[in-house]
Formats: sequence, structure tokens, C-alpha cells
Amino acid sequence: MRDFLPISRKEMEERGIQQMDFVYVIGDAYVDHPSFGHAIISRMLEANGYHVGIISQPDWRKEDSISVFGEPRLGFLVSAGNMDSCVNHYSVSKKRRQTDAYTPGGVMGKRPDHAVTVYSNLIRRTYRKTPIIIGGIEASLRRLAHYDYWSDSLKRSILLDSGADLLSYGMGERSILAIAEALDSGISISDLTFVPGTVFKTKSLDAVYDYELLPSFEELKQDKLNYARSFYIQYCNTDAISGRRLAEPYPGGVYVVQNPASMPLTQEEMDRIYSYPYMRTYHPSYEKLGGVPAIQEVKFSLTSNRGCFGGCNFCALTFHQGRVIQTRSHKSILAEAMQMTMEPDFKGYIHDVGGPTANFRLKACKKQETKGVCTNRQCLFPSPCKNLQVSHKDYLELLRKLRELPKVKKVFIRSGIRFDYLCADPDDTFFQELVKYHVSGQLKVAPEHVSDQVLHYMGKPGNPVYEAFTAKYKKINEKLGLKQFLVPYLMSSHPGSTMKEAVKLAEYLKGLGYMPEQVQDFYPTPSTISTCMYYTGVDPRTMEPVYVPTNPHEKAMQRALIQYRNPKNYDLVEEALKAAHRTDLIGYGPNCLIRPRKGDEKAGGRAVGSRKGTYQKPDGKKGSHPRKKKTIRNIHKKK
Repeated sequence: MRDFLPISRKEMEERGIQQMDFVYVIGDAYVDHPSFGHAIISRMLEANGYHVGIISQPDWRKEDSISVFGEPRLGFLVSAGNMDSCVNHYSVSKKRRQTDAYTPGGVMGKRPDHAVTVYSNLIRRTYRKTPIIIGGIEASLRRLAHYDYWSDSLKRSILLDSGADLLSYGMGERSILAIAEALDSGISISDLTFVPGTVFKTKSLDAVYDYELLPSFEELKQDKLNYARSFYIQYCNTDAISGRRLAEPYPGGVYVVQNPASMPLTQEEMDRIYSYPYMRTYHPSYEKLGGVPAIQEVKFSLTSNRGCFGGCNFCALTFHQGRVIQTRSHKSILAEAMQMTMEPDFKGYIHDVGGPTANFRLKACKKQETKGVCTNRQCLFPSPCKNLQVSHKDYLELLRKLRELPKVKKVFIRSGIRFDYLCADPDDTFFQELVKYHVSGQLKVAPEHVSDQVLHYMGKPGNPVYEAFTAKYKKINEKLGLKQFLVPYLMSSHPGSTMKEAVKLAEYLKGLGYMPEQVQDFYPTPSTISTCMYYTGVDPRTMEPVYVPTNPHEKAMQRALIQYRNPKNYDLVEEALKAAHRTDLIGYGPNCLIRPRKGDEKAGGRAVGSRKGTYQKPDGKKGSHPRKKKTIRNIHKKK
């Protein structure tokens, strides 16, 4: 009988369970859907014969909130949820967010900041010797010393601050199962130093072999350049095959040791994970609270792959899912899609078929299967590697099968399309069918910027690649008789972005006649190259200095420039243009971003107070404005 896992002692006893093997403490609401990490891990353990109880969003101010099931036989599993708790709580300007999509009713404040550390310490105060294994995105990206943006400080490995015994990083299925089997066989948690995809702490390196010693935590604090060097060593050792064991020394003779990553899952293993009896929704106890908003985005979406070789420097996927693509079979995806169509609220629309990057269904190259990923080069940056496998045939075949399913009206692609990979494919068939069948009026893409200088530090292709993509997209739409648009995701204040580069982006948008409704200001989250640049002021790959906008006011100006049409941004845009010595963009000329204030003597092409119908050009010559026709609309405006 399919059912949710127990969330109370009563449900545990109704199932005849005397003691839980694992108690899973999570910062999210309990949603039994494969888009939620806690659902996958708990269902996998259940499928392997272990009893798992869920404690969702415990009140960290109450000691007994962690004792719902009593002491588990094997240990506690702790995760902050699908997001880092601080990212969940705060905007990039460190202002408190108003809603939490992973909490019933969208209510904010149901989990603490640094949730993994708080929950683990809460457990340890009650259960002194019970094993605690931490995991999920928050723990994974903080597994070694890291820069914490919210406190603007360098923090120790989360393994030390949390008091946990072991950390499972990455997606975790292989490592958690290996840990469960080892504990079940009677091996002490302190002896679990051999599991790939884990981080442990030790007083001696005598039993640790083939490791690379990182700079000590004290050395990292003394010199940011030491941190940059250490981070790049970590970055080059994230692969299961090519990665080495890393040891980070701390005061008191303690070492935090990171084992190489777990091997990527095979297709059969991926299929098995997505075949577990998920309820595919949130626990019914949340219904009276308004449900869990996050389910809306994923309930009718399909995960087809994991991993990403795109290598964007501001993205932490390299440290979490890795660069090796892992895929599900068509059979597995179609079976889930059929199950989805049976849902009473299915309207005929599959919202997404993808993953971190939707159109990656092949490993970047065949060498990765035996030698791992390259440590000194990227697959797509600065241009596609000569060994890159570029094909959309498998993805195209999958989409065609999904379109033919009964009850399916439309299949959308909403997770990111990597446009440089798309343009590298000599076969345009997928591009044409993408435009014809899988776009709902507008396609979201992520050029991020137009300045090649900024794009270089982002690890993104140069702007000409995006221009070629937009031209081809327009041409295919015209050929098909469609009027569909591109919605570009743009980022302000990324390392390398001076005010000059920010103005350049604003001018580009002016030329497009487009102002984005939403802008992502660069957010320095743990374990990305871009965050390392932000903290250290150097590119860790070359150790060369990088300009970094860190002042909140400057960041606000750069952000405002992208939305220069918004009247609320006028003061910031004017200040930014003056700071960039681009007052020629303040005026009435066709290229100007904003108009001058009343009373300004001269501004970007017009002498205020001069004769009506004339303006002063930047070169000093006079020009004339075409007079507005006295239309009914204009007459009404005057009245």
C-alpha cells in the first residue's frame, strides 16, 4: 500500500515499527516527490529495508521537537532542505524574504539560519552518542572552509560547527546507502573513513592515504590569496575518477578530510531511484495550512538528467552534482509521464523535461567514462572543446514520444537551454522543433551579460554567440509564421563588471527596446569560483586581480541600470551615468537612457530652457525634434 512515511510516533506504531533505523530531520515541509532530496533519500532507504521517520521543520527552540520518534537505531540524517537556509531567508541585499515556497502556506521563519548546524546541535544536546550524518545542498557546499556572505567571514567546515559525525556531499544516494549498510553491519561511525562522497574528521592522517594537504584554516584566515589557491585545488578535485582526497588542517590537531566524489549513477540506477512509490505531493497534514507552494513548479515536470558540464562560474553545480551527465531512460521518463497524466488536476501540460541544463543528454566526451573530467579546461568555455559530443537526437526523440502520449496537449521546456551548445549542433532539427512545439510564446535563456569582459569571468561564451543564437531563433520563428520572444536572464554586479560594463548592458537593452521585469544581482553563495573572486579579489584560476563591485550602493546602481526605465531607479541611474562619465546618455536623443531633470542646464543632448523644438547634440551642433501631432490622445493628455 502506497503511503507517506511516518511523521509521528502514532504513525510509526500503526505500521508496527518498534524503532526507527533513521530519523530524517529536514528544513523543508515533507513533500514526497522526486524533486525533493529528502524524498529520494528516504524512499531509497525504505526500498533497501530500513525504517525512516521524517521530522519536518522542528522548532529548534524546543529540545523535545527532535524526540518525536525517540532514538533511531542507526542515526540521524540532517538536511536544510532543497535550498541553503540563508539563501532561502535573505535576498542578495540581505533583506529578509517575505515568503518561503518550501513551507506550508508559504510562511517565512519556520527554519533557522544555518539550519544544518542548528538542527545538529539540537540533536547532539539530546542524543550524545547517536550518529549524525549531514547532507543536502547546504552541507555539501560548506564541506570545507568557505566564505559566508551573510556574515562576511570565512567559516570552518560545517562538519566541525555542526558537531556531526559524517557529511555526505553531492546527490548522496550511493554514499548514504553505503553508510547505512556499514552502520547496520556494526561498524562504528568513527571508522567510516572510506566511503566515497563523504567528509570526515580525524586527529591523525596516518591512516589516510593518497591525499593532498590544503592550507590550514589559520593560513586561510591570514591571507585571502591562500584561500583562492586552496579553493582552486578543491575545484580541480570534484570528479569521482580524477579527484584526489583532500585534507584541511584546523587548530587543535584536527583534520577535515574530503574523500573523492561518489561515482555517477548509471542509467539503471537513475531509473530505479525515480521508480520508488512516491506520493508525488506534500503531506496531507499541510492541506489546512494552504499546501506547499513549491510543488506547483515541479508536480507536472520531469527530470531527465543530472549534472552539468556548462561550467558557469557563479553556479555551484560542479561542487554538488558534478560535471558528468547522468540520464534516465526514455522508458522511465515515459512511465512517470503516464502516471502524471492520471492525476486528477493534470490539464494536459507537461511543464518541463530537463535538469540543470535541459538539452544535455550526452556526456561531454567519451574520455569522461574512463578518465573523468578535465581538471584544466572547460567543455564549452571559452569555446566548445574539439572532443565535445554535440547531439540533440536522443532528447528530440524523447520529446516526440512525450508529445504523442494520450492526454498530453503540450510539452514545455522551462529548465535552461544552453544556447551555445545548441548553436554548436550542425543539425537544426531540434532547434526547429523546440520553437514549433516547446515554447509558450517566449523562451527563457541566460546570456547573463553582453560585455565579453564580464562573460569571461562568468565562464560564459562571448556575446557574438548569443547574437548568433537570437538571429537563428528569429529566423526559425519567421519561417514557421510564429511571433515568439526571447526572455534573457541578466546578472548585475558580477566580478569583472565595472560601471562601464554595467552601462554597456543598459545600452544594449535600450537598443532592444526591452527592460527585464526581474534582474539577478550576483549572489555570492558558497563554493563557486565567482564567490571566491568576490571574497579574494582574484581569479583563483590565474591568481590575477579582478575588479569586484562589493559596495552595496554601487551594486544597487548597477542593478538599476538594467531597469533604467523604472521611475523609482532614476536617481541611481543618473548617479551611475555620472560615475561612468556617460552623461551623454542623459537627454532626449534616441540613445539616451533617461531624460534630464527640470532645471538642469545641459544634459545629454538638450539645453534645458532652449527654444522649443531644438536640442543640443553631444557634438555641440543643433538639431530639431519632430513636433508631435495633435492627436485626440495627446489633447486628452493635456486636458
